Amino acid sequence: MRIDQFLKLARVVKRRTLAKELCDRGVVKINGQAVKASKEVKPGDVVEIDTVTRFLKVKVLRVPETKSVSKKEARELVEVLEERKKDIRDIIDLV
Repeated sequence: MRIDQFLKLARVVKRRTLAKELCDRGVVKINGQAVKASKEVKPGDVVEIDTVTRFLKVKVLRVPETKSVSKKEARELVEVLEERKKDIRDIIDLV
């Protein structure tokens, strides 16, 4: 399954178009490598999303067979390894 589609199904991002945009900007990494939206994701992969306001690192536990999953199922697709919000003031101070 494509990473942009997986991120949407796992409810990591709200829309697939947003997931694609994040990939296009180089914000999404799989196992430490920046990836395009079409990159296939598989169980065991570690996905990082590093945006201006948030850092999220998850491990893929399962890739769904179908293109729709319940909210409960979505929680079982990934394991959150690290999550933190970034303070925008810290970023402004760096500029």
